[in-house]
Amino acid sequence: MSATLYEPDEDFRTHLPTIDAAGKRVWLYPKKPAGRLYRARKWLSYGLLALLFAGPWLRIHELPVLMLNLPARKFIIFGQIFWPQDFFILLVGALAFVLFIILFTIVYGRVFCGWVCPQTIFLEMVFRRIEYWLEGDAPQQRALDRRALDWDKLWRKTTKHALFGLVSFLIANTFLAYIIGTGELVKLVTDPPTAHLGGLAAMALFTGVFYAVFAQFREQVCTIACPYGRLQGVLLDQRSLVVAYDYLRGEPREKLRKNQARTAGDCIDCQQCVQVCPTGIDIRNGATQLECTNCTACIDACNSIMALIDKPPGLIRHASVADIAQGTPFRLTGRMKALSGALVLVLAGLTLLLVARTNVEARVLRTPGQLYQKTSHGSITNLYNISVINKTNHAFPLTLRVLEPAGGTVSLVGTDGLQLPAQGIVEGVFFAELPRTALHQTNQPLRIGVFSGGRLITEARTKFLGPVQ
Repeated sequence: MSATLYEPDEDFRTHLPTIDAAGKRVWLYPKKPAGRLYRARKWLSYGLLALLFAGPWLRIHELPVLMLNLPARKFIIFGQIFWPQDFFILLVGALAFVLFIILFTIVYGRVFCGWVCPQTIFLEMVFRRIEYWLEGDAPQQRALDRRALDWDKLWRKTTKHALFGLVSFLIANTFLAYIIGTGELVKLVTDPPTAHLGGLAAMALFTGVFYAVFAQFREQVCTIACPYGRLQGVLLDQRSLVVAYDYLRGEPREKLRKNQARTAGDCIDCQQCVQVCPTGIDIRNGATQLECTNCTACIDACNSIMALIDKPPGLIRHASVADIAQGTPFRLTGRMKALSGALVLVLAGLTLLLVARTNVEARVLRTPGQLYQKTSHGSITNLYNISVINKTNHAFPLTLRVLEPAGGTVSLVGTDGLQLPAQGIVEGVFFAELPRTALHQTNQPLRIGVFSGGRLITEARTKFLGPVQ
């Protein structure tokens, strides 16, 4: 890269734009963005916000599309209930998700942060727009903050923070609905406060956290706290597509002067790309700055200036460092291909696990301390405990049968049948009886079938203890 690229700010990697030399917060006033990419981000954000707020209320087979009930250790994903017994499936799914994020980041950089991340969408498309509506663009906001307190400033600030609190409350309720479900959320809102003190405390805590994040902490979540942002330093390389400044075309920079032949680069050092940046960086300092969220606000700002001075767009654009430096088009690297192969294998394994997964799971154990018994007609019995887990939202009756070896029977203790509740567990005790001729070893393999309505829904394997052969 050209040395002049870093000349204006050679120590930009040693400090954050939001923290001064004394370690104090520098409040950012990003200019309101505009342009083709911003309009695309805006409409995408509207769709994602609608999906986020509607998500807890959408149903598949009478179950939420998504619910992550950590206290109850129950996840519902696309209408399928996952319990701790499905931990291995969730583990493989998490591995596939991590591999996808790594591969996506290596190829496209941090575009997720600027276009899809809830933190960015809420901050830039909700809270920041409330500020623009009430306080004006960046210069007006800066002047308002410096002005002494008067009635105009008081009502604007009060209204802004009241709206911030209201939106934070709505966000907190929505995220709480993803954890406890909409039914419990409605009870939390409609029942007397004393009936749900823990839930109300969680709602207040979530509201306070979201208010603090979006009203105060803001872009520092992306530059300081977010672990995904920290990963950019190890994931991005020279071939990653990022928001990049074409320094070969733009340097050396020079202000635009009327009636004077221009010998410098296309960058007129107007600072518009810096003024619209929500994290306060100068994209011209390099394409792999960890603070850059690839929101593309600087691309819109630069393209609008290029149009005014009759220069082609794309001085700042989506490109790789190699593309800028050497003019080479994007192509898959060995690392990208290896990760793609690993992702395909993990997804194939996840698919097999999901196909093989049963909605009902049974576990049969011999009752501790019990030996086999002989009946009056010469057969052998063993006493077992059975536990059946229902992963569905439907209750149904159960019957038990011996599948292997042939000729065996099952007799429940204390009941004529088992009733499996929806999303519940039923336990029982039964005797398994086998004819003496079916026993070929001391520990005979035994398969118990669990039936409902005459249909085999799952089975369990155990051992049948018999006399020495």
